[in-house]
Amino acid sequence: MKKKNHITVPPRYIFAALAILCIGMMYASYATGFAGSTLGRITGYVFVPFERGINSVGGWFRDKSDSLQDLADAQAEKQALQEQVDALTLENSRLMQNQYRLQELEELYNLDQTYGEYSKVAANIIASDSGNWFNTFVIDKGSRDGIAVDMNVIAGSGLVGIVTKVGDNWAQVRSIIDDMSEVSAQVLSTSDLCFVKGDLQLMESGLIPLSQLRDTEGKANIGDTIVTSHVSDKYHAGLLIGYINELSLDPNNLTRSGTLTPAVDFEHLHSVLVITDLKQTEEE
Repeated sequence: MKKKNHITVPPRYIFAALAILCIGMMYASYATGFAGSTLGRITGYVFVPFERGINSVGGWFRDKSDSLQDLADAQAEKQALQEQVDALTLENSRLMQNQYRLQELEELYNLDQTYGEYSKVAANIIASDSGNWFNTFVIDKGSRDGIAVDMNVIAGSGLVGIVTKVGDNWAQVRSIIDDMSEVSAQVLSTSDLCFVKGDLQLMESGLIPLSQLRDTEGKANIGDTIVTSHVSDKYHAGLLIGYINELSLDPNNLTRSGTLTPAVDFEHLHSVLVITDLKQTEEE
């Protein structure tokens, strides 16, 4: 048997024909004045749903276009806001750095006024040993600036350490918290002598050892001020070291030992003052 041939009409031709038919029927209805006639009703049945469909499709596309535009606007606004946040964050960081720097400079100025009898040179720390503490570090001033070995170094509220090595434009400083450091000190209120020795392990608790305090009358108390003593051969007398944190009687029943809280923040040093006047001894 022979297969019957089926004629297939593309959908676009059917759609075009229906559109032409609807337009023609609408024109005929209005041209002949039979708006309420059967032709008019047929036109309404065919054309109105078609028009509604076109309007619905057009409305859908408009909504999608508006949504895409809104999304693009929202993304652009988000990007602009993020850029503003980044700029404000950077500006805030700069302001905080400037504020900290200003505070540090004010401390150095006040320290300079406190020890006004000495000549000093300001210097920035440019290198330090690895670790959390500035037990030894390098500054950006050297022999060209008048820096010499054994000059005292101060910062914050008091004594930092002493110059141990000097180059043309640099110098190395060993702070009083270093394990190799030992400073002859005294209790300011009683003038009783003692020693302050560096101990990095104890410094983890924010304290420095105090030993051999000859306080025979037991007058030294917690919170008393410890300064460099007049008998020190390298440190100028009266430089603030810290404050007594605790004391206990030694086994010899003659001296007392304990700890003190340093006057300097040895974890956040940036700038220092170098006292360019060397300690004068009786032999000199």
